[in-house]
Amino acid sequence: MPKQSNILGSIAWSTISLICLVVLWWIIATGVDSRNLPAPNKVLTALHAAAASGELFGHVTITLARVLASFILAMAIGCGIGIALGRSDRLNAFFDGWLLLALNLPALVTIILCYIWFGLTEVAAVTAVAVNKIPNVSVTVREGARAVDKELLEMAKAYQFGRWKTLRHVILPQLNPFIAASARTGLALVWKIVLVVELLGRSNGVGFQLHLFFQLFDVASLLAYAITFIIVVQLIELLVLQPWERAANRWRT
Repeated sequence: MPKQSNILGSIAWSTISLICLVVLWWIIATGVDSRNLPAPNKVLTALHAAAASGELFGHVTITLARVLASFILAMAIGCGIGIALGRSDRLNAFFDGWLLLALNLPALVTIILCYIWFGLTEVAAVTAVAVNKIPNVSVTVREGARAVDKELLEMAKAYQFGRWKTLRHVILPQLNPFIAASARTGLALVWKIVLVVELLGRSNGVGFQLHLFFQLFDVASLLAYAITFIIVVQLIELLVLQPWERAANRWRT
């Protein structure tokens, strides 16, 4: 009961805070009275118009597909690299500099290079986003791989589990909290980079629409698309990633 009460209290405070933000926005927008800062009702009108035309859902769906493809690719490759580096000191010593370089490479440079090398294609777009996320996943999972219980590994070796069985039943269960943490932070990073990728080289998606509204100085539509996509991503965070992370860390309590 106390835990449930804390959750309800947190939701109540979050709701009150959000209402205060909207009221503050409304007051400032009314006082400024400028098309550069439309009031919430004007944004809702633009949102309704975009939804009624079907364009909003179409562009949001396209962007989500790119986010999902990039996210899965980055998590799969990043986890593989992280486990390999975390379990081998030699590999880690050799590739640590590569990983540091990748972590500090600006996302914009990666996006431009992928478009130059692969053309203005979906492959280039997804690759650019994944390449920017892979190093972050690798670093997080590497730390988890280093923290794997050595006694459990010795037991698996004594019972002749083999590499695949050891990975599945010994290593991955201990890595779950680290993978879940990198997934949560990764989603926030991936969808932001996807918008930049769409703005620079795609002809659809939320990023492309934001670029179009910027050229037209249509701030109400820009905010309508941005808020819609933020809500969708937050729902994924609340309904999928946070429960997964809690389940992954349950063994700690």
